[in-house]
Amino acid sequence: MQSSRNESSKSDGHYTFAKQGGPEVLEWVPLAEPHALGKNEVKIRHEAIGVEFIDTMMRSGAMQIQLPSGVGFSGVGRVESVGAEVSVVQTGDRVAYLCPTPGSYSSARIVPAGRVYKLPDQSMSPQVAAGAIFRGLTAWYLSNRITPLRKGDVVLVHAIAGGVGLLLLQWLKYLGATVVGTVASRDNVEVAKKYGCDHVVVTPDESFSAMVKEVSAGAGAKVVYESIGKATFEESIDSAARFGYIVSYGWPSGDPDPVPLSTLRTKSLFLTRPTVSQYVAADADFHEGAKCLFNLISAGEILVKYTEFSLEDAPRAQQDLVDGKTTGSVVLVPKLD
Repeated sequence: MQSSRNESSKSDGHYTFAKQGGPEVLEWVPLAEPHALGKNEVKIRHEAIGVEFIDTMMRSGAMQIQLPSGVGFSGVGRVESVGAEVSVVQTGDRVAYLCPTPGSYSSARIVPAGRVYKLPDQSMSPQVAAGAIFRGLTAWYLSNRITPLRKGDVVLVHAIAGGVGLLLLQWLKYLGATVVGTVASRDNVEVAKKYGCDHVVVTPDESFSAMVKEVSAGAGAKVVYESIGKATFEESIDSAARFGYIVSYGWPSGDPDPVPLSTLRTKSLFLTRPTVSQYVAADADFHEGAKCLFNLISAGEILVKYTEFSLEDAPRAQQDLVDGKTTGSVVLVPKLD
């Protein structure tokens, strides 16, 4: 797929779209003249950028948004300049950020200082950090903030070979959980096992609820990390244990049908639809999650698998992500002049 970016251009720019549709609606345009740097703002020259499934949903029309819109929420790079009251980072630092306003598919960006985290290991690969920050913070709140997990707890993770799935898997294993994971292709079975998955189920060929019940001696999963939506939701509910949690944080197959309260009553289930934007809305929570994440990466407890594309190939990166052609995280790397 051809990108609309002019690859010969050396000027700063970013992706935007004025209408929703396929990847072809993404348009590369020059960055506007930057506003004067605010006293609590940081300008970052991107070295790598995270590509998330939510980016494709916003672009395609699966989510209603205000147009025109930028694309992407996270990135990694070097600090070019800081505002007068910024003390947490300085020029030259390598940092990661997660910003609630889309616009990271760009050569450079200005973001609030509170959303910037200085990487404790300044030699860490920008691709690793960019592949980790958005999806890793998602894995952090899913594994640490929804409900406490104890060693031996059985959990179910859908799309376990994806970007969030592999990071969540490793965090859950770090906490001592027994993990049942689903994949859509037999090609991803070994990937899931390599990263620590105890029991891998290929859907829809095999029943993941049957596997969960076998592994848990009939009790079910304490937590079901539901990232598929309509196609798997009914069986996910059946997989949950008494007092179990159904955590619906993704729905690429479509929104699940409404769930009657009487369905939850049968096992006193908890049903939640969380978002990373809520769990890291406070700067303190963002920094706590980022610290936990990058400490585990530095300690070798979490490995970040990623697929790399050039920033010029952002439309193809999104399409490959939607088509299931990638495993692990997806990152864009700009050409640095």
